[in-house]
Amino acid sequence: MNIPRTSRRSFLRTTLAAGVAPMFLPGRIWAADVKPNDKLSIGLIGNGKMNSGHLGDWLRRADTQVVAVCDVDTTRRENAKKTAEDFYAKQTGSNYKGCASFTNFEDLLARKDIDLVCVATPDHWHALIDIAAAKAGKDIYAEKPMTETIHEAWTLVKTIRDTSRVFQTGSQQRSSREFRVACELARNNIVGKIYHASVGVGGPGKPCDLPEEAMEPGLDWDRWLGPAPMRPYNSILSPRGVHTHFPDWRKYWEYGGGMVTDWGAHHFDICQWGLGEDERGPVEIIPPGEKDAQKGVKLKYASGVEVDHISENGVTFHGENGFIFVNRGRFILKIGDKEIANFSKNDSKPSLKDQLDLVEKEYLATAKVKLEATTGHKDNFMECVRSRKRPIADVAIGARTVTTCHLVNLAYRYGQTIQWDPAKLDFAGGTGKADWLTREYRGPWKV
Repeated sequence: MNIPRTSRRSFLRTTLAAGVAPMFLPGRIWAADVKPNDKLSIGLIGNGKMNSGHLGDWLRRADTQVVAVCDVDTTRRENAKKTAEDFYAKQTGSNYKGCASFTNFEDLLARKDIDLVCVATPDHWHALIDIAAAKAGKDIYAEKPMTETIHEAWTLVKTIRDTSRVFQTGSQQRSSREFRVACELARNNIVGKIYHASVGVGGPGKPCDLPEEAMEPGLDWDRWLGPAPMRPYNSILSPRGVHTHFPDWRKYWEYGGGMVTDWGAHHFDICQWGLGEDERGPVEIIPPGEKDAQKGVKLKYASGVEVDHISENGVTFHGENGFIFVNRGRFILKIGDKEIANFSKNDSKPSLKDQLDLVEKEYLATAKVKLEATTGHKDNFMECVRSRKRPIADVAIGARTVTTCHLVNLAYRYGQTIQWDPAKLDFAGGTGKADWLTREYRGPWKV
């Protein structure tokens, strides 16, 4: 969708509300012990470090069949294809060759037999591929951060609603028990009314200044760049072959938003879940005083709660009578002078499960606010694919989260206080510029 720059603000003001109509899913029998509608075909787009993990998950599930992979790097693409075919060959005892491979995502999306896609490309491609997938009739499990700009986020929300697709943002912390319990404690004022929170993630992005390197054959570099500006190849952006680390393209504005969007898409998401801000967001974003700061942005919400961006990893909710800290596999609850739970390292005793059991039993058994609990992020996605309900990290939730991350980055990048209207999805009080909502696109790639 190519929306003229002059109409972007009016577009973002549009209220996004649509019902989800029930629909019937195509039935496919992939194995003798699988009934129709129990196994849905899935294609994976972007086969780097993140999707290598997702691939294993989708292969092991009884309700999905990996039928296609797509990557602009020949080695990664063919490795993913071989991984899938070797798995099914071992499972069926045959010479299985049923996984197609594509360089261009459009070719994968054109296959009518593919029900679902899992998108794990660099961030600058997310919105374009997700929008195309929805228009092609696919349900989507998409990596975070959801989009590269605020404009893209709300264009994607509209597209998902218009096409009645199921969209799960890969903010999997919403499906982790310690985060849900922490947010329930905050929402129920177990430590008193929450007046302050802190979100610990790394700093903002920076312009890409990497030198040119020679490139081996087998990578479609023009396709890797896609909507981003043309620049010479550098292996930091797209390491060749099957790499086992997360590449640092995410540090640069042209392809990501630094750790503010990378980890922030997890922790700002949890913060807003715990504050009950999934349908709103901050109203004022204040930068720190120093140039090139990596922390210190302050967010203000209409409720009066203030949130600080700090460097230490994790989320802390501060109440009038205690605090809650949560991170992956970490959980602390203190009420008054009493430490109720503290699982802050792997050898902590009692176990994390036991401490969460205690907290839920003692403080949340009769809680007024109960948040959704899932058996897993992909489980929740697949349940919603069948029910046509919205998943725990629905596209609109992903949009609110990534909007907050982008506002934080804008405050760092331009050093200006921003006032934001969460209802109109626009800058307020004479702050901000329309161009900050979007980015320049190269060639035919437009949102």
